[in-house]
Amino acid sequence: MREPRAHVTIGRLTKRPDFVAAASGRRFHTERMTVQARLREPSDPDTSGTGLRVGLTVTKRVGHATERNRIKRRLRAAVPVAAQDFATINADVVIIGRRDILTADYDVLIDDLRRALRVVTKPKSAHLSDRPLPSSPPLKGERRGHSHA
Repeated sequence: MREPRAHVTIGRLTKRPDFVAAASGRRFHTERMTVQARLREPSDPDTSGTGLRVGLTVTKRVGHATERNRIKRRLRAAVPVAAQDFATINADVVIIGRRDILTADYDVLIDDLRRALRVVTKPKSAHLSDRPLPSSPPLKGERRGHSHA
């Protein structure tokens, strides 16, 4: 078992623009949830504080209000446990819950969240920015690749 850590506060996303901005970042999908995240720059003026901020979304397609609320309660309980290793990363994370969360084992939820946070909070690799930009698009009637003449 892990040794207890000092309690690290994980912030909340409350405003729609933050949710929309997170949708432009990396994504991670499982049958129980989709996790989206956008890394923040520490110098962003519109961010309050530093560290991880999490927002939860469960759409009406998932079920009635009581089921949606139960999904959100389960996620709220799992996030502090799963995100303790990622709490210092400056990122906005949105978790979109699905119906399978209702029947999933709690340990499976935590494992899913840990895997998702590991993927979506990973900084962009430097070698991607060093790649050359793609060449101009083909002219009308011209095809790319091999010619089979």
